[in-house]
Amino acid sequence: MLKEFYADLHIHIGRTEKGRAVKITGSKNMTLKNILETATSRKGLDLVGIIDCHSPEVIEELEQLIGEGKAKELSKGGVRYDKTTLIPGAEIEIYDENCHGPIHILAYFPSIEKMRAFSMWMSTLQKNIHLSSQRIYCDGRTLQRKVYELGGLFIPAHVFTPFKSLYGKGVKKSLNEVFDANLIDAIELGLSSDTYMVERMSELAPYTFVTNSDAHSLGKLAREYQKIRLADASFEELKKALHQKDGRSIVTNYGLNPLLGKYHESVCADCGERITEEGHTRCPFCGKNHLIKGVSKRIAELSSAPLAEVERPPYIHQVPLDFIPGIGPKTISKLLDNFGTEMNILHEASINELAAVIPEKLANMIHLARTGKLGITVGGGGVYGKIDVDGT
Repeated sequence: MLKEFYADLHIHIGRTEKGRAVKITGSKNMTLKNILETATSRKGLDLVGIIDCHSPEVIEELEQLIGEGKAKELSKGGVRYDKTTLIPGAEIEIYDENCHGPIHILAYFPSIEKMRAFSMWMSTLQKNIHLSSQRIYCDGRTLQRKVYELGGLFIPAHVFTPFKSLYGKGVKKSLNEVFDANLIDAIELGLSSDTYMVERMSELAPYTFVTNSDAHSLGKLAREYQKIRLADASFEELKKALHQKDGRSIVTNYGLNPLLGKYHESVCADCGERITEEGHTRCPFCGKNHLIKGVSKRIAELSSAPLAEVERPPYIHQVPLDFIPGIGPKTISKLLDNFGTEMNILHEASINELAAVIPEKLANMIHLARTGKLGITVGGGGVYGKIDVDGT
């Protein structure tokens, strides 16, 4: 029998238990144990992809959890911790002779053994295997073949962000410039885009889209996520869902409205003004030439094909609880005490049930947030958009 599961497949580790930095920009309390505990008891996530599991100390911590009986490896892939399954992964930066800029990709593996083998292989091609998102000194197709040799999944990450992404600067027009199109399992859209924005990009038609948080702090887990139809939360079932086999599939993508994304519009890096008119090579406000091309503009450049006739799951523009004005830690704590997890608050609790716990105005704000009806001030140039209560 197939059931529905919530999954966030792009979560960073900030530090190991010994204090070694993994994702330097990640919060120090983003340890493996804290992530797993937050995912299962607070967020209500059934499946998480932790994409710094190539780090040797992280592998040791995973083995320690299993040795202590706090986690177990699943026969169909993944590591189960309480009610949450961890899929071991790695984020890697490619910048070979075919790239026009660095590209981040995500690789996932079914077991700790496969993850260790991949880590050992990468350690001969990277300067520091302990750190996240490090550049690998091989070409994209070689990396793809290694991931597949080990039975892994290969997914280009946040593909439209201006920096370190496939379409941001990595390629001029097509993913075929760098990758073998047949060895890609899915496409991660990223925070400043959604399904509807890329309907005219024909080369993406064969791929399932995933929406993930790219969390660098515990509060950002499930900032974006998906509901997946599976028989169980495991690596093999996830792989089937990404390829829409045996009834497994992504049911719904949940993500920020792209207008909230920090790279949605083009912005001058010097003065911060938004550039909405076409054709500018210099800022019309300050005259400098440090323009950051917005995701919306980049997608428009790549979208010359007719509307793709691809049936995709709905993309819900959902606003996370901590983005909503007036809903702070105390209110969230009260909601968690009553409803258990954030997934329950966002998907199960009715507006009347919410209003019995918190003020009616805040309950209504949550209802508007989970239906994509809150007003928004557009983001760009590395600054997130904001909820505009007056514009709701």
